[in-house]
Amino acid sequence: MSMSLADQDKAAQQGKTRHLPAWKVILKMVQFRPRLWLINLGAMVLLTIFWQLPGIVMREFFNIITGNEQAGFTIWSIAALLLAFELGRDASLYGLIRSNVPFFVHTMTLLRKNLLKYILKRPGAKALPDSPGEATSRFGNDVFEIPLFALWLNDIQGIVFFGIVAVAIMLSINVTITIVAIIPFIFVGFIAAAATSKIEQYRRASRRAAGIVVGFIGEFFGAAQAVKVATAEEGVIAHFRNLNDDRRKVALRDRLFNEVLNSIFRNGVNLGTGIILILAGQAMQARTFTVGDFWLFVFFLDGISELATFTGLLVARYKQIGVSVERMTRLMEGAPDKALVEFSPVYMDGHFPQVVYPAKTPEDELNSLHVEHLSYHYPGTDQQGGFHGIEDVSLHLKRGTLTVVTGRVGSGKTTLLRTLIGLLPRDRGDIVWNGARVDNPADFFTPPRCAYTAQVPRLFSNSLRDNLLMGMDKTDSMIQNAIMLAVMDKDMADLEKGLDTMVGPKGVKLSGGQIQRTAAARMFVREPELLVFDDLSSALDVETERALWERVLDGASNGTESSEGLSSPRKFTCLVVSHRKAALHRADHIIVLKDGMVVAEGKLPELLATCEEMQRLYHGETSEEKEERTVRV
Repeated sequence: MSMSLADQDKAAQQGKTRHLPAWKVILKMVQFRPRLWLINLGAMVLLTIFWQLPGIVMREFFNIITGNEQAGFTIWSIAALLLAFELGRDASLYGLIRSNVPFFVHTMTLLRKNLLKYILKRPGAKALPDSPGEATSRFGNDVFEIPLFALWLNDIQGIVFFGIVAVAIMLSINVTITIVAIIPFIFVGFIAAAATSKIEQYRRASRRAAGIVVGFIGEFFGAAQAVKVATAEEGVIAHFRNLNDDRRKVALRDRLFNEVLNSIFRNGVNLGTGIILILAGQAMQARTFTVGDFWLFVFFLDGISELATFTGLLVARYKQIGVSVERMTRLMEGAPDKALVEFSPVYMDGHFPQVVYPAKTPEDELNSLHVEHLSYHYPGTDQQGGFHGIEDVSLHLKRGTLTVVTGRVGSGKTTLLRTLIGLLPRDRGDIVWNGARVDNPADFFTPPRCAYTAQVPRLFSNSLRDNLLMGMDKTDSMIQNAIMLAVMDKDMADLEKGLDTMVGPKGVKLSGGQIQRTAAARMFVREPELLVFDDLSSALDVETERALWERVLDGASNGTESSEGLSSPRKFTCLVVSHRKAALHRADHIIVLKDGMVVAEGKLPELLATCEEMQRLYHGETSEEKEERTVRV
């Protein structure tokens, strides 16, 4: 049912995306919030100082109670110093927390903002390079790795400072014991460096397996009804169990490998302590090594162990960050190398900036739209002389007209609309709006110039009002006008709270026809020049469809009165995919597609007289329409 993890790993390696090295990404995050990072560094250095000083003071304490040396402190002065050091350590920890959290939040917000920005710049109908579950994990785990490592750089600097001071003090006490005690930690460092490639391999596989499981869960919830209808519950559960088993194996391998490394790192201090015990006994007999010295060495060895352990983990984590950066960049395929770390404002305090929607200008008004030789081939379908998509399609729209694109299933109707408005990247072709060439359709064909409703509209688990406006500021009268145009006015009386009715996930509380008409009203409230419908009326009964086209094309409410806000009849220009009789009869121009190419175009009477494909479509539609007379709203 899906590729094995090994196959996916191989495919990922073969299709690696060009990206910034991990160190540059980390550096850019430090530069994004340098003040917070420097405060964090200062707090970390202070913390290591206050962490060291109690060891030195306690050395004096043990020397006092054993009588090994002349006391430099009294018991009470030692107690006062320990209290002062504890207060200083608490203050340093407070500084770490006060800088840690904002640095995390700001940098993760920037990374997620850039990810989302370039995902939204992709052609809307072009699939992401990986599953939704994997994409989601990149917004979570992968983004988290970057600021974490940037702050870990401060940790390692503090720990290195501790290690240098500790080794210097230990050498001043006993050179031989110091050198022999730290040798195990040198070996630990070599082991950490040698393990980095395995760490990268296991972490990559673990992250990918987790993303596959999350993606499958999302797909299952979205298709629960289809699974029940097909009585496929057991098969789905079995597949889910297999995915989880794959995930368990790679996650266990990843965790076990890291735990073995941690064990090696942590046991370095035990080995060093054992060496001190052996050597210190002889030195104590010779009265060249005191009990306080022994305590101080053991205390410092714990910090040196932390240095060796953390250095190894840092090297391993850096490899993992390389994986994370590669995964995030792959999700932004086609974006510039530096896109992931582009600086821009992130709004974490106060009010969000006001969203300004473009106002319609005279230049936005549609007088004519000419499309010449538009082509798009789906990747991988050009082999053996065939293709899947559209080829050499031309069409011409005038203001206030209804153009219908029709054809069999798979003829390229939806592909044509998506390619025209930039949801798919055209292979070639010219698009001209009022005599001006459109170079970037995805940015151009947006409100107030154009609005689009897909064949299966998407509603969100929110109120009907929010689904219509999606952040726009419109008056109730403008909303009601859009609802009237969409023939939703009579349905409003049946909704519990009117515009404030919660429609449920994907609009589950509405019928199929209401969902389509809600999507249409969402278009109308934006008052675009060009309306692009992909089979809008497929879930409407014949009478509702007839009323919708009358209101949209004739500017009439209920077929008799002029709708509020309509400046003139036929104000909208419509490009519609449909096989329905009502749309075909109202069309000013019909384009017939077959196998991705235009086979005929014109008005309905002449096409019925001359085009065999149109005859087949029309008479087939007539028989279907008889079955659709049952009200489906």
